[in-house]
Amino acid sequence: MTRAEQPSRRSLLAVAVAAATAGAASPAAAAAGSTAGPARTRTAAPSKAPSRLVDNHAWTSYTDWRGGTAAGTRAVPGVRPGLAIGTPAGRTDYKDPHTGTTATWEYARWTSPVHRLAVPSTEVIPSWNARTPVGTWLQVELSGTYSDGTATPWYVMGRWAAGDQDIRRTSVDDQSDGRSSIWTDTFSIDDAASGLRLVSYRLRLTLYRKPGTTATPTVWRLGAMGSDVPDRFTVPASTPALARELTVPRYSQEIHAGQYPEYDNGGEAWCSPTSSQMIIEYWGRKPTAAQLAWVKPEYADPQVCHAARFTFDHQYNGCGNWPFNAAYAATYKDLQGVVTRLGSLADLETLIAAGIPAITSQSFLKTELTGAGYGTAGHLMTVIGFTADGDVIANDPASPDNSAVRRVYKRREWENIWLRTKRYNASGAVVSGTGGVCYLYFPARPTAAQRTALAAVGIH
Repeated sequence: MTRAEQPSRRSLLAVAVAAATAGAASPAAAAAGSTAGPARTRTAAPSKAPSRLVDNHAWTSYTDWRGGTAAGTRAVPGVRPGLAIGTPAGRTDYKDPHTGTTATWEYARWTSPVHRLAVPSTEVIPSWNARTPVGTWLQVELSGTYSDGTATPWYVMGRWAAGDQDIRRTSVDDQSDGRSSIWTDTFSIDDAASGLRLVSYRLRLTLYRKPGTTATPTVWRLGAMGSDVPDRFTVPASTPALARELTVPRYSQEIHAGQYPEYDNGGEAWCSPTSSQMIIEYWGRKPTAAQLAWVKPEYADPQVCHAARFTFDHQYNGCGNWPFNAAYAATYKDLQGVVTRLGSLADLETLIAAGIPAITSQSFLKTELTGAGYGTAGHLMTVIGFTADGDVIANDPASPDNSAVRRVYKRREWENIWLRTKRYNASGAVVSGTGGVCYLYFPARPTAAQRTALAAVGIH
């Protein structure tokens, strides 16, 4: 069961930083212990014109990978073009902070061209899709230019591998220049009320492999979502426009309570990977028996345990790192995953109409969402459709068993909870909402209808 309004270690840090910044927007809602994604500092509110509030950009084509600045990388042509190690640019030592082990790695590096944000942003969240064979891993960094013309440092946005035998995938804490900070997976302007914004950015990708081998990571997609929207406690009511339900597997996180406590205290905390696994299997992908051999045979739905292990962020100490979940989804054949922010239930209706479910992030009191039976300061669930009355059909992993996962939530309650950026917690304090954040997983080669729907919500 979701832990109601229990602040996490990370949320308390966010509160402390925000309190020290005069005029800053309130910190993001704390991850509610078990089901939370990372805490956020300032999040987006809905709009009838979300394209003016959110900028999505990604490098995916052969031409993209041949652009930018390469130091030892090579562009890989094909149906799904990518970036790989060519001739390594050098060697470096990396001491894994979570194992204490130091190892030497060959590396190659690619730096994107400057992307000028269509929306000068208070937040930027990167996403990447890649394959990292045994003996390889990658690092994603971000650097940008502020609206006053000054530059940020290079921030580490993630050190990632699909497996955990070489390094422990990790975010990096304590990154700030006094004007912006990294909150696990999110670049955030410290004082949004000051008017300071990020107006452009570059992403830097470093690929690593064991010296003397020919193994290489291959990256197919690298991009980021920038946003800047005003804060609000309520959003306008939308008009229902679709009645459709997608057939999506149903998995409960709660049946895994106590299993593998090394991954954020077990299943009670696994809303994000459980939701991810539901959508991955909707698209017809699943771990192999060999991949699941490590899971105790008495555990039901071992693929959920697998998803928790391989989305786990060893610094955040949880499975709710948003880009790590998208990257996990993309380890399955011909799937893509991105983190974005939508502006309305109309956006979700557009996706559902094209057969694309969405994983949404929201926070609420028990009294605010009829039928949920719990309150949370951060929870992921899967939207799979809409009733004839326009109510939201969700596969909610915070359910006692798989048969109870399908829920119908009142449209007006649900949309306000998901899209608002400010709310009152159980103590009456003002905290932040997630403002329309979601994960989208979809085929590497979408149908024409799927491409149209994705483009309509800013994903290309």
